Amino acid sequence: LGWPEGLPDGGRHGFTPAHRARLETALPGMAATLAAELDGAGNVLVLGFEELMYAPLRLAEELERTLPAPAEVRYSTTTRSPVLAVDDPGYAIRTRLVFPAHDTAAFPAAETGEGAETGEGGGHGDGRGDRYAYNVAGGGFDAVVTVVDSLADSAELHAPGGLLARLVAHVPRVVLAVVPTYLPASADPPASHLPPPTNHPERQEHPMLPEPLRGPAFSSYAADEVGWLLQDLSDVELEAPTEEREEAIQSGGAHYAESLPVEYQPSEQYQELFKAALETSAARIARAVGTVTETVLAERSPRPVLVSLARAGTPVGVLMRRWAQQRHGLDLPHYAVSIVRGRGIDANAVRWLAAHHDPADVVFVDGWTGKGAITRELADALGAFEGFDPEIAVLADPGRCVRTYGTREDFLIPSACLNSTVSGLISRTVLRSDLVGPDDFHGAKYYRELAGADVSGFFLDSVAARFDEVVPAVDAEVKELLSADRAPTWEGWAAVERISEEYGIHDVNLVKPGVGETTRVLLRRVPWKILARTGAGADLHHVRLLAEQRGVPVEEVEVLPYTCVGLIHPHFTRGATGADGKAVAAR
Repeated sequence: LGWPEGLPDGGRHGFTPAHRARLETALPGMAATLAAELDGAGNVLVLGFEELMYAPLRLAEELERTLPAPAEVRYSTTTRSPVLAVDDPGYAIRTRLVFPAHDTAAFPAAETGEGAETGEGGGHGDGRGDRYAYNVAGGGFDAVVTVVDSLADSAELHAPGGLLARLVAHVPRVVLAVVPTYLPASADPPASHLPPPTNHPERQEHPMLPEPLRGPAFSSYAADEVGWLLQDLSDVELEAPTEEREEAIQSGGAHYAESLPVEYQPSEQYQELFKAALETSAARIARAVGTVTETVLAERSPRPVLVSLARAGTPVGVLMRRWAQQRHGLDLPHYAVSIVRGRGIDANAVRWLAAHHDPADVVFVDGWTGKGAITRELADALGAFEGFDPEIAVLADPGRCVRTYGTREDFLIPSACLNSTVSGLISRTVLRSDLVGPDDFHGAKYYRELAGADVSGFFLDSVAARFDEVVPAVDAEVKELLSADRAPTWEGWAAVERISEEYGIHDVNLVKPGVGETTRVLLRRVPWKILARTGAGADLHHVRLLAEQRGVPVEEVEVLPYTCVGLIHPHFTRGATGADGKAVAAR
């Protein structure tokens, strides 16, 4: 950094006019050094370190003068004082990063006196315990300059879960600037080693959960569109060939959430089909978004906290948030959480929500219902938590499984056509014991390498552009729905049970009803055949194309409560797949 030798870092050690003159002379050079590391960042936070405040503040001021306009530099500092963070526009502390202390070397082992046991603000007086950084996550910063003194430039600072790791999870660029620790000539140097901390089980608390991940560091969505209550597993190799995954899943050797399918790379023809489908259905989707959002505002909460089920629910949650903002001026919090069939919702994510919001305001959001398996899974999982309403709000409810929906038609929602490239470049969620510990969120990957094929923003913008024109239809529809009997009939589940028996499958988990679920079968699983309702038109163009590409027969059915149903091969083994990876013949 080039901090002048022997210059105090602030007034806590005395700061004379001569010191000020030396600092003023050195500041331009230090700011230029930092600017060179920021790689053109336009929104920068300079983050001080507890009582080390003066030096970072002066660096921030000089850095703002150094960076080209319209760059903006802000300043804050870490602290040992815990404050409740509430993600609400009217609340001062919106987000909180929690990390272990990294300045233990600065605390002599024999420290005693007032505050020595618990420390100021509840931390440990010996430098151990949690530390906090507020309003950094979700702040939209392009870069953070973290300023510490040399004693705090420790192994804990650089460790997994340390401050730098926490920052990297939320900000694209993190620069560490180290100021030499100033020791007055008469002072003894602080102890460089501390005795092992005494373990006090009675004082141990449940570990602090991390703040949500946000774009652009995690996902291609803007930071304010959604906070992901997930951990980033982007560097872990999780993909497995489709046929191997299917064999492991059906044999009971693995759960589907323990690995990921290889991301489908759509052909040019398929991409054009997606764009055509979006052009045709954008207004239809906008109407459903408006209807479900207005129903939520009228019946559930005037200021709901939207919690989408990653990842199919996440584009819908973003669109609902945009509708509320455009129509009512509401800035609704929106998070994405993981739920896994057979294993329930991410309990740590629910705990985080309960700690930051009123559970009564939380509304879970998904894209569509199939047979209602996830609807039931959520209801069962939330039984362990007080105050949460388990009913899901969905864009489309062809299975007739919920009361809060935008439509009950089974039509093509173009976001179902693709995987991560229409969902912020995020994979489906992962739950595996060697990767997800008892105090961790479930995981997911951010496929940065697919940025060139990303249409997430294009999908959202195309639908949101139709909001104004559908307002009259939405208002009329909501008025009618609010007085209608919308009780779930579970017709979809009954149809799935019937199909399972008629086709000799005998497992409802291998029957995937509806356009969205059928698309998933063709993209992720080993399909056996597709049942299509006779006369289904444009909503099935992409299904027919995928089926043709994978060699899957499409069977026309006269009476079908869904537009289509995808059947996963019921007796799959690796040997049943041809060399080209296409579907096997029926047995």
